Amino acid sequence: MEIKYLGHSSFRIKGKDASLVTDPFDPKMVGLDYSKVGAEIVTVSHGHSDHNQVKRVEGTSTRSEPFVVDRPGEYEVGGIGIIGVKTKHDSKEGKERGDNLIMVIQVDGIVVVHLGELGHVLSDKQVEKIGAVDILMIPVGGEVTIGPSEAVKVIEQLSPSVVIPMHYRMPGMGADFEGLITVEEFLDKSGFEARREQKLSLGKGSLPEEMEVVVLSQ
Repeated sequence: MEIKYLGHSSFRIKGKDASLVTDPFDPKMVGLDYSKVGAEIVTVSHGHSDHNQVKRVEGTSTRSEPFVVDRPGEYEVGGIGIIGVKTKHDSKEGKERGDNLIMVIQVDGIVVVHLGELGHVLSDKQVEKIGAVDILMIPVGGEVTIGPSEAVKVIEQLSPSVVIPMHYRMPGMGADFEGLITVEEFLDKSGFEARREQKLSLGKGSLPEEMEVVVLSQ
């Protein structure tokens, strides 16, 4: 399995039989490049333009249009299993920003969890529903999502083998994202050390024994 960071909260996860793109964004809104990419599946955590631009993702030779997962439930497409877990976009029961979907994605025997724009620490019931986690994609920029202190708590709740930060301020981002902290600030505040990679390639047998934080370049 290979993971490529497309920027913001968007990743391309490529398995042996199919691929999936998370939270494609509007490049004009976000201020980052977003070239069209092909995949069999697109997941959408919520309906904001920096997360729901499914038209940016093309079909493939095996599927003319991607299958879109944008609501809770269980799905299976091309050998990739997905469970959408309903959470909130804020810490006030969704009263400020509405709902958020966590995606539990099983690819080639590895469980990848994409937290979307999670706005709160998880409940015991949500942790139980998510289950065992190999790779965790977690928002860390604060302001409209959890920030460093909450992110550390969620990481402790889910105990992943690999943590991939997302949804932080990057050079070139628009004014709407000025309030986010950078990944460097997150690492400083959380005390985590990280390794840097262009992309991440892993098999079930090559997951680290101790948790690693991996910062992927766009």
